[in-house]
Parts: sequence; C-alpha cells; structure tokens
Amino acid sequence: MPSLFPKRALLLGLALGTALLLSACSANPFAHKAASSGISSSSSTNGVNALTGLPGVNGPVLFVKVDDSSSGHPQVGLDQADVVYIEQVEGGLTRLAAVFSNQLPKQVGPVRSARISDIDLMAQYGHVGLAFSGAQTLFLPVLDAANIEDLGADHEPPTIYSRDSTRQAPTNMLVDPQALLTKSIDVEKRQVATAHSVGWTFGALPSASAAGGKSISSVTMKWPAATYTATWSSAQSRWLLSFDGKPDVDSQGQQLGSPTLVIQNVAITQSIYHDHLGSYTPLIHSVGSGSGFLLRDGKAFAINWNRPTQDSGTVWTLANGQPAPFHTGQVWIALTDQTPVFSDTP
Repeated sequence: MPSLFPKRALLLGLALGTALLLSACSANPFAHKAASSGISSSSSTNGVNALTGLPGVNGPVLFVKVDDSSSGHPQVGLDQADVVYIEQVEGGLTRLAAVFSNQLPKQVGPVRSARISDIDLMAQYGHVGLAFSGAQTLFLPVLDAANIEDLGADHEPPTIYSRDSTRQAPTNMLVDPQALLTKSIDVEKRQVATAHSVGWTFGALPSASAAGGKSISSVTMKWPAATYTATWSSAQSRWLLSFDGKPDVDSQGQQLGSPTLVIQNVAITQSIYHDHLGSYTPLIHSVGSGSGFLLRDGKAFAINWNRPTQDSGTVWTLANGQPAPFHTGQVWIALTDQTPVFSDTP
C-alpha cells in the first residue's frame, strides 16, 4: 500500500541535554482518581485538563514506563492515561511512556526500566515523577542528575510496586500510582510538577481540503521489531489500535485507542548505552524540528513539529502554518523514523 503523502525529509533536532533534564477533591465524574488523598493539583482553567482538553484537574504529572513486548500484553491502566508515547528500545522493540495527571487507575503496568530518551521527553513537562523498575548501571548517574523526581521501584515498598503472580518476570511488575504519589507528595513532601500545556492545542479542524488532509481507514506504523495499526472507528470516534497483528486489548478486555494519534518523525541514533546482550539503546531525538502526521476524525493531516529547547513544549502546525488542533481526549504519540503506510477509506 503506497504512502498517503510523499516522503518528506526530516528536519533533525540534535540538541540533547542528557544530564539536565494527583489531585484535590473534584466533582470530575471520571473513574478512580486521587480524591481521597491530599495530593494537590494546580487550578485548571475552567476545570479543564491541559493534556486532554477534557473536564478534569491538572494534578502532579507521573510518567510510568510500561512494557510493550508480546509478553507484556495485556497492559494495565493505560486507558486512563492522558498521553501515551511509543518509543523504540533495544532490538527494535517498543516501550511505552504513559503520562498521568488527572485520572489514576488502581494499577499500571507491566512497569519496566527507563531509557536515555525519556529524559528529553519528560523535560517539557517539568519536574515530573518517574515510575520505573530500574535502569542500566551506566545510565543511573545521568538519570539521577536529570530534572525528574525518582519514584522508581528501587526506593518503594511492595505495597506500591507489586508482582502479578499470573505473569512471568520481568513483565510482572505493577505500580499503584495513587499510593505512590500519596507517599511521595503528602508524606515525604517531594515536589512534582503539575500538568500544564506542553505545546499542543485543541479545537475543530478546518476543512480537510484547506488543511491538506485526506480521509483514511487505517495506518500502519513500524519499528524494526514491532508493528502498530490504527483503524478508525466511526462508532467509537477514535482510532482502535492493533499490536503485531492483533487487537491491542488491555487487561479489562477493552481495545486501546484514542481520538488523536500523532506520528512524530524523529531521528533515532545509537546511544552509548546497551543491554546485557550487547544490543545498543536507541537515542530518540525529540528536541529540534521535523515532520509528521496528525490523525483525527478519520482523516490524516501532514504536520510539522518544532521544539527548540529541551524545556520547551512541542508545537504542532499544519502544512499551511496554522496550529494543528488535537481532538479532546487521550493522545497517543508514535515516535518513529519509518514512513507510515495509510489505507484509503473505501
């Protein structure tokens, strides 16, 4: 299947600073949240969460690293994330970075280790909390020096990070995000940034012809050892995800997906880090500028992204230079250096 758009040259952003780098009670009708704890949230404009554009609060931002190998599926708690990033890791596999600031599920996982690319990715959100299972020994000092609050499993009790007896290690660790944030913020008085805009905006799209978009039925995104397909569902008004040829169903039996899917074309190079098998850790360059695609409302739009510094948000624009408005709701962002393949609407 040919690509929907001509192949576009990437504008590579090579600026990387590796060494720097829930909520008050609310009438929000969403599912399980941190309403029972004293976790503070920033005042949200008109009661709207900055990351989803939906009614909610802007609570402390928690990144959770989640396994995305076949043995890590079905995953837990991703349906309540505000944002989910798909990242490439060793061996061409993918791993997820799930961002929570409004809703908190009872558990999230399987929790896995952090990677060098996470530092740049998290920096635009401020001094966030990071839930992860560990990290490579050589990488730990860099992670310690980064602008994050280390909320990893190495420092927490089994009441917060637990093992699922129905799964096999290393894809059996789950985290209780509310217990983690309550202990860290309420008890230990640790500082975690609250949610704020990280560059994207929400709103209605201009006409597809004016914005350069086309109607599609699905898109396939590939990494060296993983494949995602997103298929538009008119009935659910969102993109339904499949992983390696199978519906991407979570632990509750619900297919994962979102109203907004962004494919961010990035440069992926080899870092100095590697796993115990000698496979080098990819370095994803999310600072700089480049091209990509915004998928929403059954259409795909060619877009550009720009993030001049590590601490700045990522600004997304349409081909005509106007802001590329995201649909309200959960956002998935696929970080890839491969050209996606689109299927036209029949």
